[in-house]
Amino acid sequence: MHRVVVLALPGTIAFDLATPLEVLGRARLPGGRPAYRVEVCGTAPVVDAGPVRLATDQGLDALAGAGTVIVPGRHDPESPVPAVALDALRAAAAAGARLASICVGAFTLAATGLLDGRRATTHWAAAERFRAAFPAVRLDPGVLYVDSGQFVTSAGATAGVDMCLHLVRRDHGAAAAADASRLAVAPLHRDGGQAQFIARPAVPADAGLAPVLQWLREHADRDLSLADVAAHAGLSVRTLNRRFRAEAGVTPMQWLAEARIRRAQELLETTDHGVDRIAHLAGFASPTNFRAQFKRACGVTPRVYRTSFRGLV
Repeated sequence: MHRVVVLALPGTIAFDLATPLEVLGRARLPGGRPAYRVEVCGTAPVVDAGPVRLATDQGLDALAGAGTVIVPGRHDPESPVPAVALDALRAAAAAGARLASICVGAFTLAATGLLDGRRATTHWAAAERFRAAFPAVRLDPGVLYVDSGQFVTSAGATAGVDMCLHLVRRDHGAAAAADASRLAVAPLHRDGGQAQFIARPAVPADAGLAPVLQWLREHADRDLSLADVAAHAGLSVRTLNRRFRAEAGVTPMQWLAEARIRRAQELLETTDHGVDRIAHLAGFASPTNFRAQFKRACGVTPRVYRTSFRGLV
């Protein structure tokens, strides 16, 4: 049986640690046999995980002989990793184990040096810190997970579920992955190259542009020009551009385009409207223009996006 060991370090994110326990621990082969034996090891018998404490099954020697080692994220991913844990990860890799990280667990995995020169991903919000800490890693923060063979890295939160289902599919085939996805009540397959669907952080409600942003959200389906937005805001085009860059980090028309994409995502997730209808309701000039912009922003087509978020099996 394929043996999976989840590494619990001080400050482990409990959600990340629970993901492989639930997804891989519940995976079954034809006939009902468990697909994996899942264990937890740590640097101490009890490890803190934010507001809870975890009693680990065993120590780091459990990594020896593991088929897969999974590294969850930590609340402070830049805090030093115990040297004994890094040595144990390197030894596991040298023995042929597959090493996988969830969310900012990529920081821990990268600290071993094993990701140098390799493509990897992590949570988009930590991308710049990751690049600064590990410039030798070829970071791709726009995807859900990266499988480079022996090393697999995933983005934040539910992307860890996608990665685990991918591992089940890779190890045991599509039928086992479909069964695991039903138990997890998760979409069967979101491709690793799919975008992380990053929503731009909201501008504070008390920001000077807040009324203009609300108006743009409410009228995003209209054919608005930069002059239209400036006129509504009572500002010159030049001043409007400057204010948007200062408060929102983008130009007015870039913000409007993102608002339309977010509206389209909501409609794809919550309605049965066809793609052409959604293109009109979200304010795109044509269905062709909508498909192109959506694919560029999200990494997948509108149809694939809808399948991912509504297609529970």
